[in-house]
Amino acid sequence: MELRRRRIDHVTDPAYVQDLGSLTMEELRDRRRVLDDLDTEFSFYRRMLHGRMDLLAFEMKRRSGEETRSLIEALPQILADGIDGPSRNTIPKDLSLTLPELSGTGNRSIDRVLGDGFLAHLPSLEDDELEEIQATLTEAEKQVSTQRRAVYDVYDRINEEIARRYRKGLVDTTGLFEEQ
Repeated sequence: MELRRRRIDHVTDPAYVQDLGSLTMEELRDRRRVLDDLDTEFSFYRRMLHGRMDLLAFEMKRRSGEETRSLIEALPQILADGIDGPSRNTIPKDLSLTLPELSGTGNRSIDRVLGDGFLAHLPSLEDDELEEIQATLTEAEKQVSTQRRAVYDVYDRINEEIARRYRKGLVDTTGLFEEQ
C-alpha cells in the first residue's frame, strides 16, 4: 500500500528537482503549475491567519483600554489595514482552483487552526485563552511561511532550468509570439 503524500512533501523532496535537465518542457511546466497552486493555497492560508491575528490583536487592545470601538465598528478598518502587499502569485493561473474547506476537522494543523471558531465567542474568552490562540496562530503562520518559501526555492530552480533552455536555444519558439 502506497502512503499518500502531501503536495508540499512531494515538491520539497530533493527528487522533485533532481535531474531537471532530463525532463521535457511540458513536465517542467506541469511541475511549475503544481507550485503555482501551492503558492496560491499558502497565500490564502497566510491571509486567513493574518486576518485572524489582526482581529485578535484588536480585541486585546480593546480589553486593555487602548481601543474604545467595538469589533464590529472597527471591522472595516481592521480588514483594510491588514492587507499587505501583493504576493508573488496574486492571480491563480487556474481560475477553477478551489481552495480547501476550513471545517476544523482536517488532519493538517492549518485546517484545525483556521477551522477553530474562536471568533464567534471572542468576547467571552479569557485573556489567557486569547494569548494561547495568538501563539497558535503565530506558530501556524510561521509554518505556512516556511513552506511557502520552500515552494519558491523549488519554483526558482525549475524556472532556472526553463530559462537555461531558452538561452541555449533548446526550446522551439516557432509561433510562440503569434496571435492565436
